[in-house]
Amino acid sequence: MKVFVNGDSRDCADNASVADLVADLGLTGKKIAVELNKEILPFNQYASQTLQADDRLEIVHAIGGGQDDSFILAGKAYQSRLLVGTGKYKDLEETRLAIEASGAQIVTVAIRRTNIGQNPGEPNLLDVISPDKYTILPNTAGCFTADDAVRTCRLARELLGGHKLVKLEVLADQKTLFPDVAETYIAAELLVKDGFDVMVYTNDDPVAALRLEAIGCVAVMPLAAPIGSGLGVRNPYNILTIVENATVPILVDAGVGTASDAAIAMELGCDGVLMNTAIADAKNPILMASAMRKGIEAGREAFLAGRMPRRRFASASSPIDGLII
Repeated sequence: MKVFVNGDSRDCADNASVADLVADLGLTGKKIAVELNKEILPFNQYASQTLQADDRLEIVHAIGGGQDDSFILAGKAYQSRLLVGTGKYKDLEETRLAIEASGAQIVTVAIRRTNIGQNPGEPNLLDVISPDKYTILPNTAGCFTADDAVRTCRLARELLGGHKLVKLEVLADQKTLFPDVAETYIAAELLVKDGFDVMVYTNDDPVAALRLEAIGCVAVMPLAAPIGSGLGVRNPYNILTIVENATVPILVDAGVGTASDAAIAMELGCDGVLMNTAIADAKNPILMASAMRKGIEAGREAFLAGRMPRRRFASASSPIDGLII
C-alpha cells in the first residue's frame, strides 16, 4: 500500500507499523517527531500504530539552522536535488572533480560492452564514483526497443550486485533522441514486474506521466528540451501540470543548458534535475557544476518561498502616505 512521507509517496507493507516505517527510513534510534494525519504521534505509540493506505506522515528532526529539504526516492532520502551523468568529460579526473563540485549524490552511468582486450590497469569509472559514496544509477541510453532496455537493466543489476534502481529511456530515433513512449510503457511494465525501481525518461506529456506513475515507476523524468540541446525548459506549463498531478518525484531530464534553466525547473516544483551535457560541454565543467548546484538550490528556495504575483501595472514599494510633495 501507499502512504505519504513528508509529501512524497512511499510503498509499505500491509499492516506495517509506524515503527516499521521509521526503521525502513533508517531513523530508528534517531531523535525525531512524527505527525500522523496532522496529529502528533507519541514515541511510545510508534510500534502499536498500524498504518493505513494514504496515511500522511510528517517526520522532522532538529538541525543547526536552515532546514532539511530532502526528497525520498525508492525509499531513500537524498539532500542533493541535482543528479549528474558521467559522459563527455575529457578524462576521469575531470569527471571526478565535476561530480564533487556538483554536490550530487546520484550519478547516472551508461552500460556498455566491455573491451575484452583492454589493459588490466586501465582505470574504471566505478573507481572514480565509488558506490560507497554515490548512488549509481544505471541508464539505458542508446536503447531503441523495450527488449534492449530491459536486457540492459538486467545486466546492470548483475554488474552492480543486485542493484534495483535504474533510469529507463527508450529512444525513438537518432536525430531527435525523443522517447518512444509506446516502447517505454512496455519496458516500464516489464521492469516493475521484475522488481526494479524505475526512474523513467519521457516527453513533457502530463497524460504519459500519469500512466507511467500508474505502471509503478518510482519517479517520472520529463524532458525540458531534446537531449544535449541546452535549450532549457521549453514547455513550463506542461511540466507544471505534471508536477501538480504527481504523487511520485518529478525530475526534469534533458535539455538544461545553464544554471538559470535548472532554477526554472525547480521553481516549477520539480523534485530535482538530471543533467550531463550542460556541465560536461561547458568551457569550465567544474565551475559549471558548482553553478548548477547553486541554481538548483536557489530555484528550490524560490519555490518554497512562493513568488510574488505577476501584475500588469506597477505597484510602489514605498507607501504613498506622508509623501512630501
